[in-house]
Amino acid sequence: MNLIILTADDYLNDNTVVLRDRRHQHLKQVLKRTTGETVQVGLRDGLMGEGTLISQSTEETQLQVVLTQAPPPPLPITLLLALPRPRMLARTLEHVTALGVKKLVLMQTARVEKSYWQSPELRPEKINQHLLQGLEQARDTRWPSIQQVQRFKPFVEDELPTISKGSRCLVAHPGMPTACPYALEEPVTLAIGPEGGFVPFEIEALQKQGFEGIHLGPRILRVETAVTALLSKLF
Repeated sequence: MNLIILTADDYLNDNTVVLRDRRHQHLKQVLKRTTGETVQVGLRDGLMGEGTLISQSTEETQLQVVLTQAPPPPLPITLLLALPRPRMLARTLEHVTALGVKKLVLMQTARVEKSYWQSPELRPEKINQHLLQGLEQARDTRWPSIQQVQRFKPFVEDELPTISKGSRCLVAHPGMPTACPYALEEPVTLAIGPEGGFVPFEIEALQKQGFEGIHLGPRILRVETAVTALLSKLF
C-alpha cells in the first residue's frame, strides 16, 4: 500500500482523520508507524499529501493530514475490453488502474463465455476492491469509471460513436497489418478482444466506426499481458 486513500467519512474535522479498517491494520502491523511519523495519503478523487500519526490504539489510528499535491494525470484513453475470465479480471482491473486508465468498458463478445457475467468478481464491492488496490499501488486518487456492456452490436452502433468522438480509434487484433503506434499524445479509444480474439463480424463492426487495426507482433499474448504492453507502447 503506497498510498492511504481517504474518504470524506474518515474526517473528524478539517485536517484530522480516523481509520479503523484495513488501513489502520496496515499502518500498525505492516508499516509499523508510530506517533509523529508520516505516511503518504490522498483523498478519493482529490488531492494527495502527508498524514502525521497523532494517536494509535488497538482499534484505530488518527492522522493529521495536509493535502496539497495533485494526483498523477490520467491516460487519455477509453479502454474497451472484452470481459476476461474471472480470475484474470481481478488482475487486469488492478493493472489498468495502476497504469492510469480512467474509462473502462467491459464488453460481451462472441468468444466471451456468458457465464462470466455471473462471477462474484463483477459485484460492485469486488470491483471497487480491485480499483482501490490499483490506486494504492500507483499513488493515485482518481477513481475509474466502469461500464458493463452485454450486447456488442447495439453498443458499437449506438453508443460507441459518442464515446469515441474526437479520439484516435484502435482495435488490437492478431494479424492486423499495422504495428501498434508509439508514444501518442492524442486521445485514444482502444478495443481489445478476448484471448481467442474478435470474430470477423466484430472487427468489421469496429472498422465501420473508424477503428484502425493494429498488432503487437506475431506472438499471441494473454489479455492481461496484451493490455499492459499496449498501454506502455501507446503512452
